[in-house]
Amino acid sequence: MPGEVRVLVYQVAHDEEQLQAVREAYHLVSKRLAEVPGMLGNELLRSPADPTALIVVSRWADLAAFRRWEQGAEHREDTAPLRPYRDTRLAVPFGIYEVDASY
Repeated sequence: MPGEVRVLVYQVAHDEEQLQAVREAYHLVSKRLAEVPGMLGNELLRSPADPTALIVVSRWADLAAFRRWEQGAEHREDTAPLRPYRDTRLAVPFGIYEVDASY
């Protein structure tokens, strides 16, 4: 049975100015995605161990809902404000995970 999916997109902010820009971009993108079918919500997380490292975690009803949006024409436009802050220190700046168990 298909379950919820989490999509993690790794971002980076090297100083306070970039951090503020990431936050502003996150809020803009979140408003755009609020009405996307299957999108359950998202969070912007910041690492206390590495304050330059941030992650946008989005929750989706299932993989099919995420894939429909990802393959749609709006995907690139919707997420464009965050794209300059992708963490290029990583070989792959995102991850897609299906929820296997939860409480």
